Amino acid sequence: QVQLVESGGGLVQPGGSLTLSCVASGFPFSAYAMSWYRQTPNEERELLTSISSGGSASDFPDSMKGRFAVSRDNAKNTVYLQMNYLKPEDTGVYICNALGVRDGTILGHYWGQGTQVTVSS
Repeated sequence: QVQLVESGGGLVQPGGSLTLSCVASGFPFSAYAMSWYRQTPNEERELLTSISSGGSASDFPDSMKGRFAVSRDNAKNTVYLQMNYLKPEDTGVYICNALGVRDGTILGHYWGQGTQVTVSS
């Protein structure tokens, strides 16, 4: 059974930090690209970053550059999102995604349940 289990969300003060984790099982994690998305009320799901099986990561949106970082540990089947200097506008549901592609064919495409991050004083 494929699972993406997220943790680490919660309520944090502005200027604080959180580390989100997404633990994967049921598919060959090390061969899949992993991504983090955010969804806020009345808005579409937004891609924040992707990290390849080899560890190459895409840029965050301008509002998050320099504050957020993505990493993965293939031995632990886990992808992380480190969030620093948090702002109220970072609030939302953070969602983990896994995508496997070979020669233009999608091998697997999976979503986590999401974890709530609320930045408020």
